[in-house]
Amino acid sequence: MRILICDDDNLMLEQLQKYIRSFFEYSHLKCPEVVSYSSGEAVLADRGDIDILLLDIEMPGMNGIYVGNELKKKNTNIIIFIVTSYSEYLDEAMRFQVFRYLSKPLDKQRFFRNMKDAVDLYHTITIKIPVETKQGVYTIPVSTIIAVEAQGRKVIVHTTMQDFESIYTIQYWLDVLPKNCFFQTHRSFIINFEHVTDFDHALIHLSDNQFSAYLTRRKYSAFKEAYLLYLESTR
Repeated sequence: MRILICDDDNLMLEQLQKYIRSFFEYSHLKCPEVVSYSSGEAVLADRGDIDILLLDIEMPGMNGIYVGNELKKKNTNIIIFIVTSYSEYLDEAMRFQVFRYLSKPLDKQRFFRNMKDAVDLYHTITIKIPVETKQGVYTIPVSTIIAVEAQGRKVIVHTTMQDFESIYTIQYWLDVLPKNCFFQTHRSFIINFEHVTDFDHALIHLSDNQFSAYLTRRKYSAFKEAYLLYLESTR
C-alpha cells in the first residue's frame, strides 16, 4: 500500500502524517509508504502507485478537484479523501467518487474510523483468492466474484469472467470471503454487495440484471442494513 498526502499547509501535512502513523500503530498494522506533496502538480507528476490519497482542495496552481478528477481517470480504484475547510466543494468532489470528505480541523477519532474503512476497501479491491476446481486452481481478484451458488451438490463461483465449479462447500466460501462485502442471502447464495443492481423481499439482481439470487424474508432486514453500510463505506 502507498499513501499520498497533498496540502500546501506544512502543519496539516505533519498532522496527517502523524495521524496515519498513529492509526497503523493502533491497528497493529505495518505502516505503508507515506509521501507528502505541497502541490497538485507534484502529485500528478508522481510515477508510483497511489492507493490512498488525502487531498486538499484550495491550493496554488491546480486545485484538488482537478487533481482528483485526473487521478480517477487513470485509476478508478484510487481511494481519495478530500481534506478541506470548504464544504461548498462537496458536490464537485462527489462527482468523481470521493471516498470521504473530512473537514478541518481534523477529529482524530473520525479520521481513524474513516481510515479503517479505507484500508478495508483497499484489501477488498486488491485481495486475490484461489478457486480450486477438478480441472485446476485459478487465482482471481475477489472483487470479480458476483456470487457463490449451491446447485444441488455443486457449488458454482460466478465471476465477471466465467463460472467455476468449486470443489469446496458453500460454508467454506462463507468463511473465506470478506465479511464487509459478501452476505449469505439464502442457504444457496452468497452475494457480493459490489455487484448488486437492486433487490426486493425475494430476489437480488446483480451485475446489471444479468444474474439473480434468492433473498429469504427473514434475512431481508439484515441484508438491507448491511448493504446500506457497505454503500456508506464506499462513498
